[in-house]
This record gives sequence, C-alpha cells and structure tokens, in this order.
Amino acid sequence: MPTPLAPTAPRAEQAAATPRPHRPGAGVALGAALLGFFVITLDALVVNVALPSIRDSLGGGITGLQWVVDGYTLMFAAFLLSAGSLTDRMGARRTFGAGLLLFVAASAVCGLAPNLGLLIGARLVQGAGAAVIVPSSLALIREAFPDARERAKAISVWALGGSAGSAAGPVAGGLLSQLDWRLIFFVNVPVGLIALALLLRTEHSPRAAKAPFDWTGQLTAVIAMGALTYAAIEAGGEGFTALRVIVALLLAVAAAVVFARAQAHGRHPMVGTALLRDRTMVLASAIGFALNVGFYGMIFLLSLYLQQAKGMSALATGLAFVPMTLLTATVSPTAAWFASRFGSRMPVITGQVAMAAGLVLLALVPASAPVWLLVAAMIPVGAGGSLAVPALTSLLLDHVAPERAGTATGVLNTSRQVGGALAVAIFGALIAHPDRLSTGLDTSLCIAAVAVLLTTAASFLLRPVART
Repeated sequence: MPTPLAPTAPRAEQAAATPRPHRPGAGVALGAALLGFFVITLDALVVNVALPSIRDSLGGGITGLQWVVDGYTLMFAAFLLSAGSLTDRMGARRTFGAGLLLFVAASAVCGLAPNLGLLIGARLVQGAGAAVIVPSSLALIREAFPDARERAKAISVWALGGSAGSAAGPVAGGLLSQLDWRLIFFVNVPVGLIALALLLRTEHSPRAAKAPFDWTGQLTAVIAMGALTYAAIEAGGEGFTALRVIVALLLAVAAAVVFARAQAHGRHPMVGTALLRDRTMVLASAIGFALNVGFYGMIFLLSLYLQQAKGMSALATGLAFVPMTLLTATVSPTAAWFASRFGSRMPVITGQVAMAAGLVLLALVPASAPVWLLVAAMIPVGAGGSLAVPALTSLLLDHVAPERAGTATGVLNTSRQVGGALAVAIFGALIAHPDRLSTGLDTSLCIAAVAVLLTTAASFLLRPVART
C-alpha cells in the first residue's frame, strides 16, 4: 500500500506493471496441448487390449506383441530428449505442429499395415511423433501461463487429457477390436486434425539461441535404449546367457557411455551434464520411471491375463479397466488443489504410496478370485499415478529456468517412457510361457511395487520451489 507522500500510478501503468496470469489465446493453446496429450496417451494404452486380435490377424508370438507396444514406447523415450531441446530452439508452436503431423500420418499407416513388420515400423514413427508432442505441449502451456499458480492449474487440465486417454484406451481398444483392430489407429486422425486447427489460432512461440543438432547424443540415446529393450525382450525366450542378449547389453552400455561423454564434452549437448546432475531433475526422473513401471506394466499384464487366464473377451477386458480409469480422470484436476494446500511434494508422495498399495493388493489376489477383486485393486494404481504426475511435472517446471522447460520435461518424460518400455519387456518375459502366467504376474507386480516404494522414500529429498 503506497504512503500518502508517494504518487499514485495511473491505472494503465498499474495494469502494465501487474503480470498477467495468462497470455491472450491461452485457452486455445491449452486445448491444443490437451488434445495432443490425449491422443498420444490413448495410443500408448489402446493397443494392449487389442493385442490378441492383432496376433490373430497378423500372426506373431509374445515377442512380436511386445514390440507392437514397446516400439511406440521406445521411440517415444529415445526422441523425447532431443524433442525437448528442439522445442527450446525452434519454438513450441512449430515443434508441436510438426509432431502432430508425423503422429497422424503414422497412425494412418498403422491402420493400413498388411503385416506385423510394417505395423511395428509405423509404431516406431508414431512414437517419434509422440515424443515431439509432449515437451512442446508443456512448453506451450509454460508460455501461455507465465503465472506459477495459473500454470499449475493449466498443467492439471493438460494432465486430464492424459487421464482421459488412459481411461478411453482400454475401453476403446476392446470395443474397436470387436469390429476391426485397425480402427484403434484411424481414430487418431480426426483428433489430431482438430488439435492442429486449434494450434493455428495460437501466438507464435519465441526461440532460444540456435545451435547445431546433437547427432551424437541422439544416436547413442536411441542405440542405448533400443539395445536395452531388445535384450530384455529377447531374454524372455532365449535367456540372459544367449549371445544376442549379451551383445545387446554390451552395446547398450557402450552407447550409454558415449552419450554421457557427448553431454559432458560436446559443444552443443541436447541435455548437458548440469541438468543431468541437478538433484530435482534426477529425483523427478527416478520417480517418473517407477510410476510408469507400475502403471504401464500393470495395464500390459492384466490385458493379457484377463483374456488368456480368465477367458474374457477384448471388450470385457476393456470394460474391466473402466472403474480405475474413470476415477483416475477425476483425480488429476485435484492435484493442483492438493499441491497448493499441502505443498507440491505431498501429492507426489501420496500418489506413489497409493500406487504401491494397489500393486501389492493385485499381487495378493489369488488366481481363483473373482475378477471384481482385480478391478478394485487397480483403482489405487491408476489414481496414485494420476495424482503424482501433474504435481511432479509442476514442481520440475517451477524449478528450472523457462528457457530449459522443454529440455527438462523431455528428460522427465524420457525416464517415464523408459520405465514403461522396460516394464513391458521384462514383465512380458516373465509371463512368456503359459504355464507360469499367474506366477509371472505376481512376480512382476511385486517388482513394480518395490520400485515405487524406493522412489517414494527418495521423494522426501525433493525441495519444492516457493511460488510467488
């Protein structure tokens, strides 16, 4: 409040001095970001329930089905790092549009694929497009909502798009595969085009200083993640002593070493060691990794278990996920309120505890139990992740400088997708043989629960940034 001797600023000057909570057209930018996140999350989950239908149509065993899921997730993870850097350098609006176009085109190819090989190849391209969409959508929000509190609310709405995609994925996969599994990919096209139409109405994005692309970092990231995932998948059938598995693991290690050196000594690293050594960045990445191990691992396992062990149809299996996904969709909007009341660290911890509890309950449900017990135990897994992820993302964006927002969220989401890819690879190996499906399911769920509990303990080291 000004003193009596201080002159009173004119209203126009006061309005100019007061930072606006959001830019003009912020709602349109948020709508485009939400739809983009919705469609890529939908595509990560819609395939799981349709896997038996795809196998019946195109052939292939458990390894082929794992690649249909992991091909998408792997490229999603591998290109998120450079996508975040590209977002900072090229501008969020342009990068988001390019990612959407690539994703929509690849979706159409998936729907037309005449064989499993082409389907997997198109899924790889889909994953690359999805990788571009995630950090650029968050950067769009970062630009449209400069105020931290308004941005936290916007991120919760953005996360709702992911929750809706998660909710619709299993049901849509079950329903559409009853008609034709190819429809699960064609549905992406109109949604993507609507998001592009909204994007055209947004303001142009600023760009950071241009620098040469980090080809060494990107290439070694793809090789490291791809080789590690390949080794985990092939180990299910060949064993970890197989020559091809050993070679793949050695290649993954060598590529990881070269990547680390490129980030430490390269002239234009896409991530840089400063960010990789930041405690908040490291903790957030570990938490995101564990959350996706639990969530995506559970979806993959139960999608197959309910159809193979319980004899349920694809539609019935999709409907079994409805209670979890509906409640999950209602939790995301509460994350911002939870964070404002108890601090951004508390919903991260609470969400992880809920997920770990649900995973343990699922593992304890006996094979002879009715399906509704499994359905009930799924709920805290989905709700926990839906509570933790928005708060974790918001905490990280508050921590980093605005010009590093795309790169930081790229690193976070890379770790999340790697967690999902390795979960499918390792858990798929544990349930590869029909006679150990039930045992492999329980073992996998326990592994996921332990991973989440470990990062829950580490979450107490997070230091939330005070909001102004």
